[in-house]
Amino acid sequence: MPPALSIRNLTKTYASGFTALKGVDLEVQPGEIFALLGPNGAGKTTLIGIVCGVVNASGGEVRVDGHEIVADYRKTRSIIGLVPQDVSLDAFESVWATVSFSRGLFGKGKDAAHVEKVLRALSLWDKKDEKVINLSGGMKRRVMIAKALAHEPKLLFLDEPTAGVDVELRRDMWEMVRGLRATGVTIILTTHYIEEAEEMADRIGVISKGEIILVEDKTALMQRFGRKKLELELAEPLAALPAGLAARGLEIADSGRRLVYSYDTQGERTGITALLAELSSAGIRFRDLETRQSSLEDIFVDLVRERA
Repeated sequence: MPPALSIRNLTKTYASGFTALKGVDLEVQPGEIFALLGPNGAGKTTLIGIVCGVVNASGGEVRVDGHEIVADYRKTRSIIGLVPQDVSLDAFESVWATVSFSRGLFGKGKDAAHVEKVLRALSLWDKKDEKVINLSGGMKRRVMIAKALAHEPKLLFLDEPTAGVDVELRRDMWEMVRGLRATGVTIILTTHYIEEAEEMADRIGVISKGEIILVEDKTALMQRFGRKKLELELAEPLAALPAGLAARGLEIADSGRRLVYSYDTQGERTGITALLAELSSAGIRFRDLETRQSSLEDIFVDLVRERA
């Protein structure tokens, strides 16, 4: 079985001379949820635009389910669904007509049962006869998602799909994503809500300044780059660290009321026992302690900062 998406040495330089993508290589396997993370201007939307046929590449090759996107344009477009960042709908069409028309654009025959299933899944069924112009912003976002699913794509791009929407839509959206993955649909998403990627994705890719700087299984990524923090609530505020503790890499936080110690969970020794003994010897007492695992957001920020 070919990869759901295969990208080789993909480049994009705009007429202005700005290079948005620099030799990107990426493979996404069928049935996985892949999160592409990166700061604004990193190249995420350009990459998605090229794969979906709305932006022309400067060089490289892209294949979707084994089909080259330029030579077999019709086939690849019928495989792909796209939920873009910007809402773009015919304001005076009904929800039902909008979603049904989108299905027909990709050569799919009428299927009222499928359209109904999609609308119900996105809590749009009671709005099916409503004109788009009368819908709220959140409901319009739901219609965009329904349009992308109307032709039953095998590869679905979600470009910031829950940015600025209500909690209910976000919940419905991720419930549907889980359901789609269960049926074999491959999902690629970009999001500013990194906790969503942490919860949903199988693998994580990080793009910065037009280059993929990391692609890794989410669990392995958390283990490899994740660190734990030991936070100590002090009995009395501390203005400065004693000289003997300076080499420990401790941070003073909360106006001297807390000490934070970061350590590698994969190391043979954490150094916590020795640290606590040194604190006791220095006369530093604490009321409570807790540990916290690095989040995906912590790792992402550190990776991008290193490439800045």
